[in-house]
Order: sequence, then C-alpha cells, then structure tokens
Amino acid sequence: MIYLDHNATTPVLPEVREAMLPYLTEEWGNPSSSYRFGSKLKSKMETARESVADLVGAKSPREILFTSGGTESNNTALHAVIHSITHTLARS
Repeated sequence: MIYLDHNATTPVLPEVREAMLPYLTEEWGNPSSSYRFGSKLKSKMETARESVADLVGAKSPREILFTSGGTESNNTALHAVIHSITHTLARS
C-alpha cells in the first residue's frame, strides 16, 4: 500500500536521505548561481531532472520543475493552466 496523505509532513525514505545528504551538508550551493561552488551543482541537478523525467514518463526533462514546497508547486501549476487557457483563447 502507498499512503499519500501525510499532510504537511512526509517521512523521507532512507535511500532518499542518503542520496540527499551530501547536498544538505557539503554541497549546498545554488545550482543557478554564477559562482563556481554553486554552478558545479547544476549538472547534478540536471541529472536528477532526467532521472525524474524517466521515472514519470515525461517527454522531456524540461517538463520537470523542482520547487521549494507545496505552495510554490500549486502556484506553478495554476499559472501553467492559466497560461494554457489564455494561449488557447488567443489562438481562437
């Protein structure tokens, strides 16, 4: 059984914790930054994006967006829907 309702908290799987530990303790730079410490993480972030895209069957890794939490995720989804609707209406 997969339980999907942990509300505001979700336990982290041990293998996820192990995979993330270096980025929470040693390699915590901003992958979007121009300084070397952060920018070297960009390739690791892109590898993660490709892995998630493969996992969910996305057509392209560009379809995968990483956000900081639920509110940002919800807002991103709503903006995408609104953009899609307005784009469709503009073409009609």
